[in-house]
Amino acid sequence: MQTAQHVLMIRPAHFLSNPQTAASNAFQRGGVDDAAAQRAALSEFDAYVALLRGAGVGVVVVEDTPLPHTPDSIFPNNWVSFQGDGSALLYPMEAPNRRQERRLAVLAAVEREFRIGRVADLAHFEADARFLEGTGSMVLDHDARIAYVCHSTRSHPEAMAAFVAQTGYQPLWFHARDRAGVAIYHTNVMMCIGSTLALVCLEAIGDGEERARVVAALGAAGKEVLAISFAQMEDFAGNMLELRGAGGRPVFAMSRRAWAALDDHQRGRISACATPVLAPIETIERLGGGGARCMLAEIFLPRRTEAEAGAATYCAGTGRRPRTASK
Repeated sequence: MQTAQHVLMIRPAHFLSNPQTAASNAFQRGGVDDAAAQRAALSEFDAYVALLRGAGVGVVVVEDTPLPHTPDSIFPNNWVSFQGDGSALLYPMEAPNRRQERRLAVLAAVEREFRIGRVADLAHFEADARFLEGTGSMVLDHDARIAYVCHSTRSHPEAMAAFVAQTGYQPLWFHARDRAGVAIYHTNVMMCIGSTLALVCLEAIGDGEERARVVAALGAAGKEVLAISFAQMEDFAGNMLELRGAGGRPVFAMSRRAWAALDDHQRGRISACATPVLAPIETIERLGGGGARCMLAEIFLPRRTEAEAGAATYCAGTGRRPRTASK
């Protein structure tokens, strides 16, 4: 299934612009003091959660811890993904302070409602500077089993090969640069894929053959391709995520800034496919360099029954460590 009805979100304890990620993230800005950044991020986070829940999306909220300090913890989709086969994948992260976001307590919170059968840990690739930052590095077409991934320092072919071995997705690599010629750090800021609609900054894919290959693969999977401009991408119009809300109705999660950047035709096409949920996350976008999609780790895991949920499981109540796939 292309879209999830449940997501994980991490409520920040000390959000700020991360100096360890600024070099490769051209979307990231500074200029706000630490205390003001945290206050604004909390307010924006809580408003976004309320909007998603109001649309019928299930949100598992986990509080971040003050220590260790993880300024980007609000973006959990980079370090974990939860697959429909019951597995959780942990990913290798470029910034050292982002590696500390991987916490068993977060998995335990998810497993109170969902069944995790195994954990595949790819973090060992960090030792050789081979990174793959989850569904930031990859935009997944779950129905077609294709992982779209643009070349950057945060997406390494060997780590990608390990993901392919774990999941069976086929990678579709391409080069993408912003209008200043800088490599785009995460694929999910320049494209998103829903059940019938894909938004892509095609002009960021400079190589004509690569661009045609992306468009052809999306078309073959039955996706209508809606092109966005460089300017719209810079306002996070590529950083959206389709989810399922109440009654299974489609929901498109995006920021207010992204929605404002679209033209009437683009808004009309999105609204024809799904209900837009517009997150007020201007501070998070500015300081974090990530948007509405980055804040959501989709949960495709099987749900627990009431009886299972009542029985203490996983490491939270028992101290039992998760089963981990071999490296």
